[in-house]
Amino acid sequence: MQAVILAGGLGTRLRPTTETIPKAMVPVLGRPFIDHELELLKAGGVDDFVICVGHLGELIEEHLGDGRHLGVKVRYSHDGPKLLGPAGALKRAENLLEDSFFVTYGDAYLRAPLREMMRALFGSGRLGLMAVYRNSGKHGPSDVEVSGGMVVGYDKESGDRGFKWINYGLSALRREALKFIPRGRPCWEEEFYGALIAREELMAFRVSKRFYEIGTQSSLADFRRYLGRRRGLR
Repeated sequence: MQAVILAGGLGTRLRPTTETIPKAMVPVLGRPFIDHELELLKAGGVDDFVICVGHLGELIEEHLGDGRHLGVKVRYSHDGPKLLGPAGALKRAENLLEDSFFVTYGDAYLRAPLREMMRALFGSGRLGLMAVYRNSGKHGPSDVEVSGGMVVGYDKESGDRGFKWINYGLSALRREALKFIPRGRPCWEEEFYGALIAREELMAFRVSKRFYEIGTQSSLADFRRYLGRRRGLR
């Protein structure tokens, strides 16, 4: 299986650390975060990675190389001088993608059943599947509305609209879905997923294990505690 990792963000909420290294390279228990992320995805069956890099992305390339030492294949797609947003970066990587693939973020640690997700996508006939977690505002604002097994609303600025689900940070897509991302201009997830939702092409895949991410100092500390407990270090 193949996974695209969106790792081109500036990581402003982790400054000053991310002034000299990209967010994916932030150390966690003595290793860059992306090492932990790739190991988790590899354990789930992913052996082909496309990493969309931007801010200080050369440091990720220097560290991972072609992935051979990790037993995986790693290739890179570069943002270029014009930042295109997460969906735009995905579109830029289109020529490296298989007919189906996962897409996730370079600051996310997501314990999801990857093979089950991909089987669900294949069996659905739909263009996309978004992993969703019943959050009810616990781990940040809930931003997804689910009905009848489909994602029927996605709004990262939903506020008090009463959404109970949150985008887990992991989707499975058919490459055909990328036709809804405009080429050559910035595009964010809301626009892309909104196009799939409007066409009833985005399924909801419910996951039960909470997500971890390192987007803020608080969530980074939370992930460090989790990983330390799991490894018996604290």
